[in-house]
Amino acid sequence: MRKLVASIFSVFMIIGLVPALLIPAFHARALSKTAPAGPAGGASSGASPETFAYDPLHTQVFFTINHMGFTTVRGRFNTFRGTFTLDEKTPALSRADFTIDSASVDMASDIWDKHIMDDFLDTAHYPTITFASTKVVQTGQKTALLTGNLTLHGVTKPVTLHVTLNKVGPNPFMSDRVDAGFQVTGDIRRSDFGMSKFIPVVGDDVGIDIAVDGFRQDFKLNK
Repeated sequence: MRKLVASIFSVFMIIGLVPALLIPAFHARALSKTAPAGPAGGASSGASPETFAYDPLHTQVFFTINHMGFTTVRGRFNTFRGTFTLDEKTPALSRADFTIDSASVDMASDIWDKHIMDDFLDTAHYPTITFASTKVVQTGQKTALLTGNLTLHGVTKPVTLHVTLNKVGPNPFMSDRVDAGFQVTGDIRRSDFGMSKFIPVVGDDVGIDIAVDGFRQDFKLNK
C-alpha cells in the first residue's frame, strides 16, 4: 500500500460524519504474487516504493447511516487530499494518509448539509477529518486490512478498513501516467468520536465506502 488518505478519509462519517478516511492501498505485487512485472502486468514499473496522490475527479468518499429506521441515507465528502505509498518488496511497509475538509459534506441539500456541519461534525471547531495508517495486513491475493488512526470531531481512534485492489498500471488515456485503484470499506461508531446526538433514532453505525484512484507522483495534474 502506498502513502494514502486525498477526506475524509474521508476516511467519511455519519449522517453527518464519515470517516476520513481513508484510504489506503498497497502495490499490485503486494497483492498478487503471480502478476507479471511491469505496467503491462498491471503492476508498477519498479521494485522500490512509489508514492501516489489521490485523483480528485475519480476518488469518491461516501458514508451511509440509518435514518430513523426508514432509510439508509448516503452522503459524501467532496474535498480531500493525501497520498499513499505502495511498497512492492515489503507490502507491510505501505502507507496511506488522507485528509478531508469536513465542511465539504454533501447530502444534496443545503439545509441538511448545514444540519450535519453544525449538529454532528461541528466543522467550525473541527475543520478536518484525518486518517493515518499504521499497519497493512494482506488477507488475500487482492485484499488487505488497513489499520490506522482516524481523527474525527477532535477524537482519535484506531480503525480497520477493508481494502481491495482493482488495478495498477498505465492510464489508457494518458501514456505518461500510472494509476492505482482500490475499493475501501469499513464501519465506525460515531459515538466513539463523541457524536451521540439523536442516537438511537439516528443510527450509531456509520458505513464507509471509498473509491480510490491515485496517480503516481511523477505525473502532475494540469501540467
